[in-house]
Amino acid sequence: MKKLYGMDTYVQSVGVKNDLEIDGFAISVCKELGVELARHRSRSFEEMQQWGDDLSSFDLVVALSPASQRAALELTRFFHLTVEYWPIMDPTGIGETREQKLNAYRQSRDQIITKLQDRFGPPSEAA
Repeated sequence: MKKLYGMDTYVQSVGVKNDLEIDGFAISVCKELGVELARHRSRSFEEMQQWGDDLSSFDLVVALSPASQRAALELTRFFHLTVEYWPIMDPTGIGETREQKLNAYRQSRDQIITKLQDRFGPPSEAA
C-alpha cells in the first residue's frame, strides 16, 4: 500500500496470530518490487491495540483470509468501519522447489497488488 500510494494513508499490517518472523519467501518477492520487509514484524490484533492502535480509529480493515475476516468482524462489531475480505491465495506449502515456491508467493503478491488497484485506483505518482 505504501509503495503504491505513498505515506498519506495510515496503514498497519496485522494478523490473527503473531508469528513474529516474516516468511522469507514473502521478503524475497516483495524485495523484487522494492518493498523492504526484512525488518517488518507481524503482530496480532490484540498486540496492535496494546501498542496504541485503536481499531475504532481505522476506516477500513482488509482481511486476506477467512480467519482474519472473522476476527476483524468480531473485534470491530461496535465500530463504524468497513471490513472487506479479499480472497488471496495462501502460498505457504505450495511448490516443491525454491523457484516453484517463489512463483506461488509472486502470484499472491500480484493478487494483492491487483486488489489494491481495483479498490484504490492507479498508483500515485508521489509513491
